[in-house]
Amino acid sequence: MPVDNLVSNWAYMVMASLAWTLKAWFALSLIEKGRWKQKHKAEKQMVLKMEFKKFRNSFIQLPCQIIRAGRKIVYRILSWNQWLGVFFRGFWGLRYSPG
Repeated sequence: MPVDNLVSNWAYMVMASLAWTLKAWFALSLIEKGRWKQKHKAEKQMVLKMEFKKFRNSFIQLPCQIIRAGRKIVYRILSWNQWLGVFFRGFWGLRYSPG
């Protein structure tokens, strides 16, 4: 723990717990159906087992350019990594999920 009193340690642990919950929630929300069901299932398991530092670098710290054009906002991903397919599958699954 990087701090010296109980309240600060508690806050640090709550933040760490929320970060791990975000990672698990994203992985569990990935859809596993269709033609590539086995591949998607394996990717889901890899994201669930991934360390948070790698998750942060692969999914959260993506360089992105935000452009306002007309009446819409365009997000341009400025770099590539092997997890972008999973990222977009998770994004579209969350964005267009029923309910």
